[in-house]
Amino acid sequence: MAYIGKNPTTGSFIYADDITTSSTNTYNILVGGVAFSPESANHCIVSLNGVIQKANTSFSISGSQITFLPSSGTLSSSDSIDFLLILGSVNDVGVATTVSDQAITKAKTNFVSSGSGYTGTGLDIKGDGSANGRLGLLCSAGSHGVALESPDHSSAQSYTIQLPSNSPTANKFIKVTSLTGSGATAIAHTQFADAGGITEADQWRVNTTFTGDASPISSNWERVDVSDRLQGYLGTGMSESSGVFTFPSTGFYLVIFQSKHAVNGDDRSITSTIKATTDNSNYYDTASNATHIKQTDSNFTAAGNVCNAIVDVQDTSNDKVQFTIDTYNSSTQTQGETNQSLTTATFIRLGDT
Repeated sequence: MAYIGKNPTTGSFIYADDITTSSTNTYNILVGGVAFSPESANHCIVSLNGVIQKANTSFSISGSQITFLPSSGTLSSSDSIDFLLILGSVNDVGVATTVSDQAITKAKTNFVSSGSGYTGTGLDIKGDGSANGRLGLLCSAGSHGVALESPDHSSAQSYTIQLPSNSPTANKFIKVTSLTGSGATAIAHTQFADAGGITEADQWRVNTTFTGDASPISSNWERVDVSDRLQGYLGTGMSESSGVFTFPSTGFYLVIFQSKHAVNGDDRSITSTIKATTDNSNYYDTASNATHIKQTDSNFTAAGNVCNAIVDVQDTSNDKVQFTIDTYNSSTQTQGETNQSLTTATFIRLGDT
């Protein structure tokens, strides 16, 4: 629309909260209970005891405070500040005027997102045609900082990365766990997850020799942890109770059961077995191996067994393993020792379930 003469002007007209007088001349200016700083005394219309006051003569403004300058010296509770109307800065319609530093506060902004993806953002930071859009995060002194930058225009990417939905913990990384949509406009949902590589490696051994069958081997287990022999474990480690082994976290695990046997005679079959349960009650054979001993002289003859399985632990309360020995000759020993590993169970976490 065209106008004859000066374009119409518009401004911000705000009534300050009521002020109760007392034996002082300086009062805080609040709007909606929040401190408010007018541009100057000339931007305020003030009525005191039914009389409009003259700016900079009858009152002054400093930040978010007004100070009255009555001829009587000091106001009292009997005086009445009728109203304080703040005119604000007058701006030409359609013309951007200079805004004072720090004048636009968080309370004055209202960045509301709608819809989904990059098209529904509440705030856009644009590139200038040669540089990408970039958000800077400065240090407390404002002298240095870091930046988040969009991909190059040539990559044609318009994806969204949602921050992790779980609580942060040490030694984790941000992993994309699922997608909404696909391709360049996908929304990536993330969580804090274990970093790549082996995070759990633990080994236990039987520290005492026993004879005959054991279903399961329910006693004399100890963690392999003699440091002067370079023995130890990685991560939280397994826990054991009466021969039942509980995993520290869900995931895929390589379980290796190795056993050493000896007998003063023959044994046609010595079977070592890994048993697993998914209900913390009923155990089933998961992997097994067998060997035999044919005596070669009049003393003890030894043999070894090893079996392994990859197990998918989805519930640490119910998914567990135990180990059994079955001998044909009841005199056959399964050997154990506390300073070296003869009969062992090894657990290595390979990755997430």
